[in-house]
Amino acid sequence: MRNKSLFSTLIFFIIVGAGLAIAYAVNGTLDIPASEGIIAVAFVIALIVSSSIKIANPWEKAVVLRLGKFNSLKGAGLFFIIPILDTIPYWIDTRVITTTFKAEKTLTKDTVPVDVDAVLFWKVLDPQKAALEVADYMGAISWAAQTALRDVIGKTMLSDMLEGRDKISGLLQVIIDERTEPWGITVNSVEVKDVLIPAALENAMSMQAQAERERQARVILGDSEKQVAEKFGEAALTYASNPVALHLRAMNMLYEGLKQNSTIVIVPSSAVDSMQLGNMAGITALTMGIGQEKANKESEAAKKG
Repeated sequence: MRNKSLFSTLIFFIIVGAGLAIAYAVNGTLDIPASEGIIAVAFVIALIVSSSIKIANPWEKAVVLRLGKFNSLKGAGLFFIIPILDTIPYWIDTRVITTTFKAEKTLTKDTVPVDVDAVLFWKVLDPQKAALEVADYMGAISWAAQTALRDVIGKTMLSDMLEGRDKISGLLQVIIDERTEPWGITVNSVEVKDVLIPAALENAMSMQAQAERERQARVILGDSEKQVAEKFGEAALTYASNPVALHLRAMNMLYEGLKQNSTIVIVPSSAVDSMQLGNMAGITALTMGIGQEKANKESEAAKKG
């Protein structure tokens, strides 16, 4: 607006200067009594021309009324109006505009108070309707967005609101767009920024989620135990039909135990007989062999150190 005022002022002084130059050329002097007629005419012309010149930015549309009736939309760039007859009550911004709105302490369908923050992206498609069909289109779209948000919250369960923000955003866009279409405004998108719930309810939901995860962990552990038991059953059937395999497995288990823990292990005699490990002499020999192997390794490690 400042650039427009400067341009009109510049035109005014240029025309007044031209009038003074004409008065000097005609009368040979700038005395007021001799040149007052020319100066007065130049002043009036400058005032009319400067008032009729208007400039609109690329994103603006000027709503021109002539004698109280809609005449035309002007812009962008330089245009002219008829002073006194034409007026410009509105300069409409046709860019995408963002409006933030919220609903505080609004009850959901399951009677939970929530605070919801959202952002509305909208644009004026018909400046004539935006200027003539509603008194304050920016305030009207803000109120329309807030009432639509409260309506949607009241019809939505809390769980659906927390999990389906995209669905709520799409529903809000449809509702608000239907309300603003008669005003020449279209809604590009609606984004729900945040949904705040009471702290007590948030703690309860956290405990519920933790209990659910613990339940799932126990179920998975039970399934694992079942699978292990099934595999042990299959292994038992295999060992029952193949005593040699059972003997080799028992010897390997005993060897690993002695190798990892100590050189002495106590094995019940019943286990020796059932696993077919042989007599105690064989176990002693196995134990001594593992002990000797460990001693050799420790000796080599000491030499390297």
